[in-house]
Amino acid sequence: MKLLHLTIISLICAVAVVAVPASAGPADITVTSSTLDPSVLMKGDTGTLTVEIKNNGAGSVTIKSARLFGNGVVALSDSYPSVGEIGAGNAKTFTFTVRADGGEGTFYPMFVLDFLDAGSLRYPVPVQVEDTPLSASVVGKPDAFSEGRTADITVRVGNPRPNAASGVQVIPQGTGFAVTPTGAFVGALASDGSATALFNLTPTAETDVTFQVVWRNGINTHSVDLALPVAFGEDKRQADPLITNVEVTPEAGGYRIVGDVTNAGLEPARSVLVTAGAPATPTDPFRVYVVGTLDPDDASPFEVTFRTDANVTEVPIAVEYRDSDGNRYTTTTMVEVAGGTAAAPLEERDGGIPLVGIIVAALVALGIAGAIYYSWRRK
Repeated sequence: MKLLHLTIISLICAVAVVAVPASAGPADITVTSSTLDPSVLMKGDTGTLTVEIKNNGAGSVTIKSARLFGNGVVALSDSYPSVGEIGAGNAKTFTFTVRADGGEGTFYPMFVLDFLDAGSLRYPVPVQVEDTPLSASVVGKPDAFSEGRTADITVRVGNPRPNAASGVQVIPQGTGFAVTPTGAFVGALASDGSATALFNLTPTAETDVTFQVVWRNGINTHSVDLALPVAFGEDKRQADPLITNVEVTPEAGGYRIVGDVTNAGLEPARSVLVTAGAPATPTDPFRVYVVGTLDPDDASPFEVTFRTDANVTEVPIAVEYRDSDGNRYTTTTMVEVAGGTAAAPLEERDGGIPLVGIIVAALVALGIAGAIYYSWRRK
């Protein structure tokens, strides 16, 4: 009987040993990681801070509460007032909403765990704040702008920040111009990455175009402006029609001018027309001479006919053309014509008798007189 009692007591002790867990305490709880989204804040940004802990002990630990506090980076969300047990080998995460209220630098808000039995765990969490914005620059534009002429504008956006930017857009803003597209979506830009956006800009007045670059840092929206002054001037690449090899010939009723028109520019001249301007009055058969398209360095002959007053000594020869956008341009070259009595059209000279007819009549008269004189001498 005594042996039976001893056996029962031994079994009870063995069961008691198995049922009681090994001791565990605050020292067995460690912070294994902390993450911030976005990984780097800008001043005023709101982010999400996640802290992970793990129980490295052999038994459960009861956590009373978890909280976060600090200066520069402050917690916006409430603390965890009742956490409960965390088993041996288990991990648990705590998430806080934080805001960067200070300047630039690295801040260390304090993460605190209060345990049920006694003591607490205090862990400073590093949070980086940097205010560097995205950069923008114009990397492609014409030498000069012209009213109504479309110009290609290329904007490059770069990300000098230590973390990625998302939702990057470039939006032209302002008045006095039309632009296509009205906005360009770049998307995500990795740290030290860049991308370009192309716009077709048609100014109607001298103005300033503002390219606004908008992006997100986490859930926070930021922007930076790039100003492009638009001032009208001479485009070094545009078409440049020149009049050369001009010959002026008087005709019955007016003048005929023949010559060559050459495109000395670097872009095509389209729908080229040549005509005489005031005070000349264009006449048939070549009131307007249609040349068509002149590529750079191309030349084409032309011919115009007109009439003008007798006292006019020079007339403008106008060359009208269009660029690739349909904008119309005109260049004028002054051409000398014979003025005064000598400049009058042939039928107006010598009382309306053509000079050539007078000369021919005089030669005929001389010939007849010579013949009569020769016949008289022979008699």
